[in-house]
Amino acid sequence: MNLTLHEVAHLVHAKNDISQFEDVALVKPEFDSRLIGPGDLFVPLKGARDGHDFIETAFENGAVATFSEKVVEGHPYILVEDVLSAFQTLAAAYLQKTKVDVFAVTGSNGKTTTKDMLAQLLSTTYLTYKTQGNYNNEIGLPYTVLHMPEGTDKLVLEMGQDHLGDIHLLSELAHPKAAIVTLIGEAHLEFFKDRSEIAKGKLQIADGMPEGGLLVVPADPIVDAYLPENQTVVRFGPDEEIFITELIERKDSLTFRANFLEEAIDLPVTGKYNATNAMIAAYVALKEGVSEAAIRDSFETLQLTRNRTEWKKASNGADILSDVYNANPTAMRLILETFSTIPANPNGRKLAVLADMKELGEQSVDLHNQMILSLSPDVLDTVIFYGQDIAGLAQLASQMFPLGHVYYFKKTAEEDQFEDMVKQVKESLKEQDQILIKGSNSMNLGKLVEELENGK
Repeated sequence: MNLTLHEVAHLVHAKNDISQFEDVALVKPEFDSRLIGPGDLFVPLKGARDGHDFIETAFENGAVATFSEKVVEGHPYILVEDVLSAFQTLAAAYLQKTKVDVFAVTGSNGKTTTKDMLAQLLSTTYLTYKTQGNYNNEIGLPYTVLHMPEGTDKLVLEMGQDHLGDIHLLSELAHPKAAIVTLIGEAHLEFFKDRSEIAKGKLQIADGMPEGGLLVVPADPIVDAYLPENQTVVRFGPDEEIFITELIERKDSLTFRANFLEEAIDLPVTGKYNATNAMIAAYVALKEGVSEAAIRDSFETLQLTRNRTEWKKASNGADILSDVYNANPTAMRLILETFSTIPANPNGRKLAVLADMKELGEQSVDLHNQMILSLSPDVLDTVIFYGQDIAGLAQLASQMFPLGHVYYFKKTAEEDQFEDMVKQVKESLKEQDQILIKGSNSMNLGKLVEELENGK
């Protein structure tokens, strides 16, 4: 962060006389006092604990100044009405100062992967920085902005939403040059009335864009009512402006062609949804002057944020398709579809462990039950269900699959059968099998994957 204490105070309209403090250069902002290093600015946010309680600790760890909503004795401080608002204001002002090109990515599924892909492609030609991990909200986005390396040309920001208006705030803060909406699914329905309201929230990504900016959105007609008139809108999907013309899926890789590319693209990941994500990233990168040759070469060494879909190996030799970071009905349908198209190992079976999908609100049980349309005994030998809202789906599956090929384990406030579930998975999984493991992060399926890998 190439700013001094006095510059920051000016940008956030400090309420105290900052001239009484030496105008030192600031290294970076931190809202966790444990991460503070020499020269840092402390940002005492209010969460489960009030960050103001850790101001003294921050200075002990090397902070040279702090934001504060009250007078701080004995240390340089910038007095503001609201620390979070000041943090966001500072990030917005820093973007204007640096004039970096911002690319925003959102969507119910695929936003992190698409963000990673676009950043990797842009980095072949420009100094590029991206959202790290899941820092995609009203705190994480300004944190990302203020941590980007000096001289950054392109900044790829992931934007998440839990409530209507979240993305409007982020877009107005970042003013993206171009934006991508990957997909409108059912994520966070607990906080939205329906998919239409989710679409409305996602399309707010255009609210802070300059006129004529590039907005890439799916062919899904649910977004039609929310498309801006002052942006260059490009749709992707069959018979749209950009689309996949050929797709070859393999166990751990795929090859695709698109109508705007001269040659095929090879990806070291599976899933046709990843082909779509890659197509979108390639389109935007081409518009930014990245060559098609650089795009092809870059995709061959693709590095994605961990804990998304990836193949792992069980200690007994079985193949694990792990997708345990998060889950919603769209994501679960897509991964089941991909899993079904991958050829089984010789003499091996396909198994699945499916756990609750969270934040689906009053529709949760119905949305879980609808997943029966994606389960086939012709593809899956055994399905193991774990959770509470997924119980009805387990009952439906037991009526469709042969006796002894469906198992259900509870996870309720009164009873958690996680260990029993793990034991059953280990008993069911054989050396030549493939197993899909999918559920929301809070269902702790990552622990199941680790136990299968380590053979505990």
